[in-house]
Amino acid sequence: MASLYSRLSVSAFGQPFHRAARQAAGALIAGTIVAGMLLASPAAADEAAAPDAGDFTAIQAVIGEQIAAFKADDSARAYSFAAPQLQQVLGNADTFMSMVKQGYQPVYRPKAVTFGQLRDTAKGLVQEVFLVGPDGADWTALYMVERQPDGTWRIAGCKLAKQERVAA
Repeated sequence: MASLYSRLSVSAFGQPFHRAARQAAGALIAGTIVAGMLLASPAAADEAAAPDAGDFTAIQAVIGEQIAAFKADDSARAYSFAAPQLQQVLGNADTFMSMVKQGYQPVYRPKAVTFGQLRDTAKGLVQEVFLVGPDGADWTALYMVERQPDGTWRIAGCKLAKQERVAA
């Protein structure tokens, strides 16, 4: 974990993280790991129903609403879309928003958002989202989502990968 944590000392844009943001990013990773373990457990697999078209729409809506909340700087609303395990690890909406501002600029201020495939993986459902970041760079965000006991969907984690542009 120390080596993973030390890699978080510089953001994707080469800027140093503030200590609190670095801690929040570490907490996000921990939350994603916890959520991944829960989703990979046999009990979770037995309880989970296969997603249908309504789930696909609901998952896209949750992610879209969270991105809209980021654009509006509404930390409480953006935080409300995080899965309970992630909320527990992060502690509060301000810590969450600080972490997103520091390490997830393409999600925080995207110029464009396009939804890709919803994939059923060994660790649960992952929604692919293609983003154009504020600097014009292309990104892929992989959103891990989980169904809540009330049937709603929440975001359990997000992994960003910068995409290379291919010249035609």
